[in-house]
Amino acid sequence: MHMKKIALFMALAIAGAACRQASEKKKEIAVRDTTITVENSFTELFIDTTALASYITGHALDDSLNVKLRSFYNHRNYQYAWFFPDGVAEFVPIFQSLRNDYIHYSGDSSLYNPSLDKAIDSLAQLKKINPDNALAVNAELALTEQFFRYTDLAYSGDHRINTQELNWFIPRRKLNPEVFLDSLLKNKGQNVAAYEPVNRHYNLLKEKVLQYYALTKAGEPDTVATSKKFREGDRDTLLITLKTRLHLLGDLPEPDSTPIFDTTLTNAVRHFQQRVGQKQTGMTGSAFFKELNVPVASRIRQMLINMERIRWMPAAPPTDYILVNIPEFTLHAYEQGKLSFDMAVVVGSEANSTVIFSGTLNQIVFSPYWNVPTSILKKEVLPGIKKNPNYLARHNMEWNGGSVRQKPGKSNSLGLVKFLFPNSYSIYFHDTPSKSLFNESQRAFSHGCIRLSEPRKLAEWLLRRDSTWTSEKISAAMHAGKEKYVRLRGKNEVAVFIGYFTSWVDQHGNLQFRKDVYGHDRRMEERLFGNAEMPVAQAIVR
Repeated sequence: MHMKKIALFMALAIAGAACRQASEKKKEIAVRDTTITVENSFTELFIDTTALASYITGHALDDSLNVKLRSFYNHRNYQYAWFFPDGVAEFVPIFQSLRNDYIHYSGDSSLYNPSLDKAIDSLAQLKKINPDNALAVNAELALTEQFFRYTDLAYSGDHRINTQELNWFIPRRKLNPEVFLDSLLKNKGQNVAAYEPVNRHYNLLKEKVLQYYALTKAGEPDTVATSKKFREGDRDTLLITLKTRLHLLGDLPEPDSTPIFDTTLTNAVRHFQQRVGQKQTGMTGSAFFKELNVPVASRIRQMLINMERIRWMPAAPPTDYILVNIPEFTLHAYEQGKLSFDMAVVVGSEANSTVIFSGTLNQIVFSPYWNVPTSILKKEVLPGIKKNPNYLARHNMEWNGGSVRQKPGKSNSLGLVKFLFPNSYSIYFHDTPSKSLFNESQRAFSHGCIRLSEPRKLAEWLLRRDSTWTSEKISAAMHAGKEKYVRLRGKNEVAVFIGYFTSWVDQHGNLQFRKDVYGHDRRMEERLFGNAEMPVAQAIVR
């Protein structure tokens, strides 16, 4: 790319960042940089200041866009950004492609402007563009307006949604469009997904949405009208329909029109069961067919809802971090940004839902006391004492001032270890003596805290860089019967994200779906889609 053009596009990015920051403060318009002249500018094309004012008035731009456009061109002293005297800048079609991709997968047509594209095509035919060419002036300003609209729509998330109303307390990711545009320039528009200002899981899910859209073009695949229990070796004509649907959904590699439940179908059934969080028995049944027959359009909505959530998330950190996905009932531990291991967890029940938030894990407590929460004290402990004077002794509890606590030990409700990431929701990770619950596929049973199936494994992972904490020492501390706090400091502290995703693409490229355990999807759907009969292609319209 020509250096002059690179410098121009970089100026676009820098100015975009500057006006964004000004807007966030008091929506102040940047001061005009009059040091830029025809002699030292990147282009000989300049816009008349009255043209910008007329454009803003004529298009009834809101205050935010008004400030952004005026600040952007004030920073440039009104020199063109998208056009040169010899034609259209190379990065214009790159931006058009990004915009068109967004329109296609989101169904949001608010950025569609056929007259602008037609004007760009006409200007591309000219051998020379004059600064007072009305078509060029309007196209220049329209492209800049579209750039600011696009970055806001495609990467910021739906502004109509108050995340805290949906019990989501992970801070929204802050958009840095200048970083994205700088990368776009350096890479000449190649491999855009690698540096788009959005969590990488967004694009993974977007590709699956496009695949499901393609399915709908041929009509809804036939459902399997049964709840029958099929297993390997069975023969039934319904198995033909079952195989067809599993093939279209990507679980059966090759099409098969035989009515036989063979080994290949067993593997396909297991594959589907894994993708929807069911036990991988390889046999069908009512629960299996209920998930299999969910309409494709409903799955598309589910994916779009989760794409919106992903847009709120920060980029995955390249350091160590922990992600708990509530609907998946799973903890994922990442080392240097790469998955290290997974662990089954128990999360809060629907009545005692686990809060969605982020924190920093900085303490491990071996052989912990359990300080009984006031609510449990009133509802369970005090009535128990009233019925049985030996209630505290039977439950290994004791009075501690005006409250009750359970002593360390195997019967302790927190098990042998807990992990703290200080927060205002009183949520933490902990061991549990109730191991049988981890055998359930749906594990929403706790009072809000998160129970771990392999707490010792997490302790060893967190302390792996400290040679003094051997496996034997960790085991001894867990069984010591005496509470011991271990503080993690500096790089040993670990970011924790408690998230809520009912659809995502896993590390093997498999599209995953889970049940909406807390009803958050339902509330999101009302905000994103409004009328339940609205076509799915109109998703995420602002």
